[in-house]
Amino acid sequence: MIAEQNEVNSPASELKLATSAFADDESRWQALLRRDRAADGAFYYSVRTTGVYCRPSCAARAAKRENVRFYTTCEQAERAGFRPCKRCRPNEAPLDERRQEAVARACRLIEEAKKAPSLADLADAVGMSRYHFHRVFKMFTGVTPKAYAAAQRARRVRDELAQGATVTEAIYSAGFNSNGRFYASSTGQLGMTPTAFRAGGDGIIIRFAVGECSLGSVLVAASDKGVCAIFLGDDPDALARELQDRFPKARLIGADATFDRWVAQVVGLVENPALGLDLPLDIRGTAFQLRVWEMLRQIPPGSTASYSEIAERMGQPKAARAVARACAANQVSVAIPCHRVVHRDESLSGYRWGVERKAELLKRERATD
Repeated sequence: MIAEQNEVNSPASELKLATSAFADDESRWQALLRRDRAADGAFYYSVRTTGVYCRPSCAARAAKRENVRFYTTCEQAERAGFRPCKRCRPNEAPLDERRQEAVARACRLIEEAKKAPSLADLADAVGMSRYHFHRVFKMFTGVTPKAYAAAQRARRVRDELAQGATVTEAIYSAGFNSNGRFYASSTGQLGMTPTAFRAGGDGIIIRFAVGECSLGSVLVAASDKGVCAIFLGDDPDALARELQDRFPKARLIGADATFDRWVAQVVGLVENPALGLDLPLDIRGTAFQLRVWEMLRQIPPGSTASYSEIAERMGQPKAARAVARACAANQVSVAIPCHRVVHRDESLSGYRWGVERKAELLKRERATD
C-alpha cells in the first residue's frame, strides 16, 4: 500500500497555516486563553509584570490582557527586553519535539547496544528521571523500553539466522547472555522455533485451501498457532505461489474437512466483514506493525480512518507513511481490516488486494450499520 505523497504536511507548511490562523491580536489572545498547542511557533507573548515571554500553550498562570503583548519571533520579544520563560522554554524546540528526539535517541542507544541498556542508563542519557522517561517512551512508541529492547534483540536473531549463523551464534550476538533465556521467549519473538526460522520455515506445517467468494478467490492458510494468511485475488494459482514465496521452505499441505470449516468462516467474513472472525491468528511483525494492526481492529465496521489519524491515535503524528507500510505488510486481509484505512481526502487507492474489493468491503459494512 502506497501512502499519499502529501499525506503529511511539511513543518514549514504547517507553520505557515498556523501563522495565518493567528494573524491578529484577538485570535492570539483567544489561543492564549485556550493554551492552544496549535498556535505554538505561530506567535509568542510577553507579560509586562513578569518580564518573560512564553509560548501560547504555556501552563503558567494566565496574565491580564493589558499586560500582554504579542510577537512573531523570539528575537522580537528579546529585543523588547523580555527573557524566555523557564517553564515552556519558547526559544527551544517544542516539548513534544524534544520528547520525540529524546525517545529517538534512546531507541538508537538500544539498537546499537550489544547488551540492552538499563532503564536508569537510558533515562540518564536523555536527561529524564526513570519514571518520566518510562512514561514518555511508552507514550511515543506504544511499548516499554524493555519490550522495545526485546524486539530489537529478536530482530538481530532473525537477521543473524537469515545470514547463516548458527542458532547459538545468533543468540549470543543478539545480546542474550544465555541460550536458556532466549529459548524461554523465542516462540513469541519468532513465531516459530529459531532453527525453523533460519531454514525459511523448514519443517513448519502450513495447511491451506483456496475458496471462492463474491470478490473472487480467497486463500486461507494456517500454522498450528492460527490463521497466518488470507489472500484475495482472481487467480488461485497466483495466490498459492504468493503463499509459497512467503514460506518458501514450509511444508504446505492441502486442507482437510476440518480446515474447510475455517475457510467457510473466512468466506463468510468476506461476504459480511462486519461479523468479525472468531478464529485464532498467527501474525508476525515488528512492534510498530503490531500496534498499527491492533489500531485497525479498533476501527468500527463501516467506519474509516486516515493514515494520519491512525498515526495521531498512536501518539506519532508524523508516522503516517510508516502506518501505510504496516498496512501493506498485513497478511490477513479483512481479519485485520486495512480496508478501513483511507487517504486524508477519503480516496481508496493503494489497497493490496484491489481498490474495487476495498470499496465493496466498505459498502457491505455500511449496509449492515
